[in-house]
Amino acid sequence: MKIARRAGHKRMAWKNGQGLTEEVAAFPAGSDVDSFDWRLSIAHVEADGPFSVFAGVDRTIALLDGAGLALDLPERLPESLQGARTVELTQGGAPFAFSGDWTISSRNLGGPTIDLNIMTRRGRCIHEMRRLTLAPGETLTAPGAGWVVFNSPATIEADGQELAIERFDAIALDAGESFSNRNTEAKILLVTISPAA
Repeated sequence: MKIARRAGHKRMAWKNGQGLTEEVAAFPAGSDVDSFDWRLSIAHVEADGPFSVFAGVDRTIALLDGAGLALDLPERLPESLQGARTVELTQGGAPFAFSGDWTISSRNLGGPTIDLNIMTRRGRCIHEMRRLTLAPGETLTAPGAGWVVFNSPATIEADGQELAIERFDAIALDAGESFSNRNTEAKILLVTISPAA
């Protein structure tokens, strides 16, 4: 288990220069936006505008903070999304998976927003993101290798050690590793990453 404290997240401008990202982790180490196999980041969306296009990349995002974020989708979509020209991300809502090849614009629904973003290079890695709430005393066991990003402060116990977690801190877990939540309800996003078949 490894902890990535928010204070240590690398901050950088978006690929299109229209926002700020806190990079939680990326692989391989030292890779940039053109060379990563996967990248986990927290995006600060200050204004309406286009998303960066990431050809050959699969993405999933979930809202962490703010009133809501509307995504205006391209006209040509997979059958499962036909008719859904706009998707709204809300606090507590399900993460949204989409292709980085798509041309998408976003609109803040009542002020700036912050979202969690996992990107995996198609053909190299696949991912899944789930939003969970852990009750006091509840234990999470990682179903696969990946990350847990906290959307609330928490106190956890792992390997017999108690740790204070701040909002937007993250922990890396291998498959089967676990931690227990203590004291108060913990809001988390669980991201699993695995090699492509």
